[in-house]
Amino acid sequence: MCGIVGLIAPPTASWDAEAVTRRMSDTLRHRGPDSSGVWRDPAGGSVVFGHRRLAIIDLSASGHQPMLDRSQRYAITYNGEIYNYKALRDELALGGSTFRSESDTEVILEGVARWGLAATVVRLAGIFAFAIFDRQQRRLFLVRDHLGVKPLYHGVAGTTFVFASELQPFRQIPGFSPVLSPDSVDALLRYSYIPAPATIFEGVFKLPAGTIGEVNLDQPTAPLRMSTYWSVREAALRGAKDPLDGTPDEAVSALDALLRTAIGSQMISDVPLGAFLSGGIDSSTVVALMQSASPRPIRTFSIGFTEEAFNEAHAAAAVAAHLGTDHTELYVSPQDALDVIPRLPRLYDEPFADSSQIPTFLVSQLARRSVTVALSGDGGDELFAGYNRHVLGDRLWGLMKRTPHPLRRALSCAALSPAPSRYDRAAEVWNRVTGQHLPGRVGFQVHKLAALLDARSQGELYERLTSQWNGLPAGVRGVHPERGLRRLAPASFATLTERMMVWDLETYLPDDVLTKVDRASMACGLEARVPLLDPRVVEFAWRIPLGLKLRDGKGKWILRQVLQRYVPRQLVDRPKAGFAVPIDSWLRGPLREWAESLLSVAALDASGLLETPVIREVWRRHLIGERDAHQTVWNVLMFQAWYLERGR
Repeated sequence: MCGIVGLIAPPTASWDAEAVTRRMSDTLRHRGPDSSGVWRDPAGGSVVFGHRRLAIIDLSASGHQPMLDRSQRYAITYNGEIYNYKALRDELALGGSTFRSESDTEVILEGVARWGLAATVVRLAGIFAFAIFDRQQRRLFLVRDHLGVKPLYHGVAGTTFVFASELQPFRQIPGFSPVLSPDSVDALLRYSYIPAPATIFEGVFKLPAGTIGEVNLDQPTAPLRMSTYWSVREAALRGAKDPLDGTPDEAVSALDALLRTAIGSQMISDVPLGAFLSGGIDSSTVVALMQSASPRPIRTFSIGFTEEAFNEAHAAAAVAAHLGTDHTELYVSPQDALDVIPRLPRLYDEPFADSSQIPTFLVSQLARRSVTVALSGDGGDELFAGYNRHVLGDRLWGLMKRTPHPLRRALSCAALSPAPSRYDRAAEVWNRVTGQHLPGRVGFQVHKLAALLDARSQGELYERLTSQWNGLPAGVRGVHPERGLRRLAPASFATLTERMMVWDLETYLPDDVLTKVDRASMACGLEARVPLLDPRVVEFAWRIPLGLKLRDGKGKWILRQVLQRYVPRQLVDRPKAGFAVPIDSWLRGPLREWAESLLSVAALDASGLLETPVIREVWRRHLIGERDAHQTVWNVLMFQAWYLERGR
C-alpha cells in the first residue's frame, strides 16, 4: 500500500508546485515509508503527481512511482494491490507488450495503453485508488476500487485542484482555508462516520467506490464527471435474479472453492504476511483457508482485554491451536488502550468515531512487528447476513407494520421513560427471584428497541438501527435531526434483510469498517487485505439464497458450514461479540477527566457548531445512568478531540 497525492497548479500560482507536492507527499510518510517520488508533466507542467511507497511486490527501484508507461503517454500514481496482475500481464504479453518491472503498477499502465481505462479497470481484481494522466489527450482521471477499500479524496483549494489518499496533504496547498460542514458533523454524531462523498470540509469530497472521475483540465475547479464501472447494487440485483441451483452442500462447496481462490491470490507477497484472528467466523474462515494453502504455519495476531466481557483472545487462541498457526497475542491493559486515544485525531485525519478503532490500531501495531501484510475477515457480516439487524429486521418490521403508528409511538414513549438503570435493577431482582439469568445491560436493550418502535418505513427503521442519535434534539446548530447526508436509495429486494445488506455495503462498510481498518493499519505501515470483499466473492454471495445465509435464527449459515470443514463447531459457535472496548465504564472512570475537558461549555462552544446544552444534558444523563449514551458521547468526543487539535 502507498500514499498518493497530486494537483493541477493554476497558471497564476506564485509557488513551486513540485515543492508543494513533495510536502503533500511527506505528510503521508506513514502510508509509504520505503521511498517517495514526484513527477511533473513536462508539457505545460500544470499536472503534478506525488507518491509514497510501501513496497510489497517488486521491491526493486523498478517499481518506483509515479510511473510512466513505455510509450510515455500515461502517467500514474497508484495505491493498492492487484491480485490478478500476473494473469493480466500474461494476457498483455501475448499481445506484444513488454515490461520493465515485476510490479502491478506497470500492468495497469500497459493495460490502459492497450485496452483503455474503463476496459482495464473492470478487469482488475484488487484494492486500489489511483490517478492516471493521459498526456496525449490531456485528460486526468481518478479511480477507486469496487468496494471502496482504498481512500481517495479530491477537491479545490482556492483555484488549485487537489487529490490525495487522506485530508492532511490538502493543508499544504497555499491558500487552503478549510470550512467545516455542519451536515458532516451532524452525520458524524449520528453514524460515527461521515458518509461519502462528503467529508468534514466543504468543497472536499471522497471519490465513491466503483467510480471513475474525470477532471476537466480547462476548468479544474469544476465538479468531476463521474462514471460508475461497478456497483454493489447492480451486482446484488444480478445475483438475486440468478440464484444458485443445487443442494446446500453444493453451494457450500462452491463457496469454499471460490474463497480458496480469492484468499490464495491475496497471499502473494514479496514481504512477510500474516492475518488478524479474532476467533469469530469471518477471520477464522480466512485463517483456516490460508493455513490449508500454506506449507508452513502462517502468522496470526490477536489482542485480549482483561475485561472478560470484551475479551476474545481465548477463542482466537483455540482456533490458532487447532489450525497450527504461529500465533501471537497481546493482552492490553486499560492504560495501553487509553494511551492510544490522544493519537486518534492524527491517525484518522478526519473525525471518526467507531470505538473499535482502538483495538484495530492495537492489533495492527502488534502485527507490524512481524509482518508487512495482514489479511482480515472484514466483509463477512455484510455479505452473509451477520449483523443482528439482518436476523431481526424482517421479524421486527412484520410486527411493527401490524400495529398502528400512534400506538407504537405511545409504547415507545412509555418504554423510554424509565432510566436504563431501573430496568437493570428490575432484571437483577427477576434473576434472584426466578433463578433465571437475563443478559446484562437490559435497560440499554429496552431503550434501543423502544427507539425503533415509531419508525414509519423500512428505511427509517434502518436509520434508527444504525444511528446513535435516536430520540434526541439536534446536536448541531441549524441542522434538522431527521435530515442527513446519508441517502438510502430504494432497493428492489424481496426482504428488508436484503435491503439492509445492500445499504450496509453501500454506506457502513466503506465509510466505517474499511476506513477504520485502512487508517489503523496504514498508521503502522501495514497493508491490510480483505479477501471476502474480492468482487468475485461479492457477486457470488448475492447468488446465494437468503435461506442459506439466515437459518435457525442465526446469520452466516453458509460461511459457518465452510468453516466447520476446517475448525470444530464448538470452537467458533458462540454469540457475536464484535471488536469492542469498554468505553461505557471508561467514560465513568479513567476517561472521565479527559471527557470533561472536551465537553466543557467553553470546549463545546469552540467550533460554533454544536448545541452545547443538548450535549451537556446527554453527558449528564449518561454519568448518572439515566441513559446509556456511551457511543453517542464518544462521537462527540472524537469530533471535539479532532477539532481542538486539527480542525482549526
